[in-house]
Amino acid sequence: MKYWDDILGNQVLMSSVTGWMVAQVLKTLIDLALNRNFNPERLVGSGGMPSSHSSTVCALTTAASYRYGPGSFEFAVCFVLSMIVMYDAMGVRRETGRQAKLLNSILLENPLKLKGELIQETLKEYVGHTPLQVAAGALLGILLALFMAQYY
Repeated sequence: MKYWDDILGNQVLMSSVTGWMVAQVLKTLIDLALNRNFNPERLVGSGGMPSSHSSTVCALTTAASYRYGPGSFEFAVCFVLSMIVMYDAMGVRRETGRQAKLLNSILLENPLKLKGELIQETLKEYVGHTPLQVAAGALLGILLALFMAQYY
């Protein structure tokens, strides 16, 4: 039981996991409200509002700052990781989603008259985030980590 006590008592880990879970649930609820249907893939999928990637790493960084201090090695590593993850979510991953959308429309039209077995299934379009989605996820993660700090 000490193992689980150690895990549940780890403020940095629990803040990060909570940041991811809350963002995924909010993302699913927002998708449900906008599209009027429940898509279970949104509970674990990437892309959408708010960014669960940003929420996770910002909760991690905030909890590390609170626990170890802003001058610590732990905070520095978390901060750099957060910047890389959020930059990637808005850059490379967002462009990947745009390209997937274009390729899916081309595959749907099938201009080369390819046979069905040669065409792969549609590409995943929701892989990246807009700057607003990243900012919302970051704010969510920071607030969740600050809230959870009361209990550690």
